[in-house]
Amino acid sequence: MVEEFKDKNYWALILGGSSGLGYASACKLAQHGMNIIIVHRDRRSEIPNIEESFDEIRETGVQFESFNVDAIQKEKRASLVSQITEILGKEGKIRTLLHSIAKGNLKSMTGKEEQLENIDFQLTIDAMALSLYDWTQDIFKAGLFAKDARIISFTSEGNKKAWKNYAAVSAAKVTLEALTRNIALEFAPYGIRANCIQAGITVTRSFQMIPDNETLHTHALKHNPFKRLTVPKDVANAVYLLSKDEASWITGTIIPVNGGEHLM
Repeated sequence: MVEEFKDKNYWALILGGSSGLGYASACKLAQHGMNIIIVHRDRRSEIPNIEESFDEIRETGVQFESFNVDAIQKEKRASLVSQITEILGKEGKIRTLLHSIAKGNLKSMTGKEEQLENIDFQLTIDAMALSLYDWTQDIFKAGLFAKDARIISFTSEGNKKAWKNYAAVSAAKVTLEALTRNIALEFAPYGIRANCIQAGITVTRSFQMIPDNETLHTHALKHNPFKRLTVPKDVANAVYLLSKDEASWITGTIIPVNGGEHLM
């Protein structure tokens, strides 16, 4: 396997990388020689299993650090940036900032159950969209980005389609995409590229929390030209491709990674 990132002092900072798409991407980038920092937020009871899964990254031989901290809170983010600065030292730079935070409210707008309120939108958009900008700004101000840096985040088909109980997350995805386009425009003079990956239906922990996810699962299988669902490895491969030198002219885009699921 080609380790094109090895010995370049490149790091990937992955927000939400203890499972799902973020974790798969961390493993993929590590296999190609990129050092990894994962910021995640999980229960203490889950940490032993998560640390065991992190061994897959450590076994690649790259430098690896992880923090079980809420990446959304301003004070904790400032502390993390300070620690990351120390870890990188004088030579290390962040080549890839990957936003994979899935923290949203999945409530219905109507019915007898707890209904979606304004605060639910605020919390969801802050966690799943605005935090991308917050981290981009803080890493930029700290001078930690590589000269040819890549900012990547994950959106979904819910950016255009209406799914029951998905309104707050849908609003967050639309905001995330708008931020990505503007980051791509305004940070271009500093060598920063920004793109969104629109992953197909993927059975991850966050997907399984969506009410009636079985319907989405069935619909995706029926309409995917390859008659299978997207898996985390598919998306991780795209993250890797966007992190390569050859992808330097791709920026400000929303890229479907779904085997053609969006065609039908």
